[in-house]
Amino acid sequence: MQPVPRITVEVPVLSVGTGAGDYEALGNYVDALRRPQGLHLTLLHIGVLADFARDIADWTKGNTTAGDAAGTAVAWLEGLPVLAGFAARTERLVLLGGGRVSGLEVEVPQHVRDYQVSLVKALHELLDALLVDNVDDFILSSQALGFRYPRWTPHIAVGRPKSRDRGPWDIEPLAVECGPSPIRNR
Repeated sequence: MQPVPRITVEVPVLSVGTGAGDYEALGNYVDALRRPQGLHLTLLHIGVLADFARDIADWTKGNTTAGDAAGTAVAWLEGLPVLAGFAARTERLVLLGGGRVSGLEVEVPQHVRDYQVSLVKALHELLDALLVDNVDDFILSSQALGFRYPRWTPHIAVGRPKSRDRGPWDIEPLAVECGPSPIRNR
């Protein structure tokens, strides 16, 4: 059975470094290095729409139905502004997902951080409109949203760590070019 796609607001990574060799050099730190096509930096994770809607219905004890939550969330997603492409940099590899994934920690421009904060603020407003009380508690406990930490760390997942060492690992500084922000699996 095909897994149900997760909805994310993300920017595609157009390039890491100045050539393919720069990215491939990360293979010194990472097993199963992901292909550079398809790399992305996630700005906001919504998760599987049906799971997100069910979390809301459960949290509101049915005051907001899963159907209403899904419909309102879809309209909300379609109204989100698009972030233009930008240049960033990375010089550190970190562990993600409890240590199962290696990622490039990315230093993004301030306007990207501001955009991400605006997405979280908009998520708060969406949840408030859907009658979710204690929005911060909901965000941190929702299985669909999958937030584990209240602070956003811009990163690009690149593969499985070679070392059992917890890192982080300093790497040669690399430029990162990102494109405009589509909504994946809208």
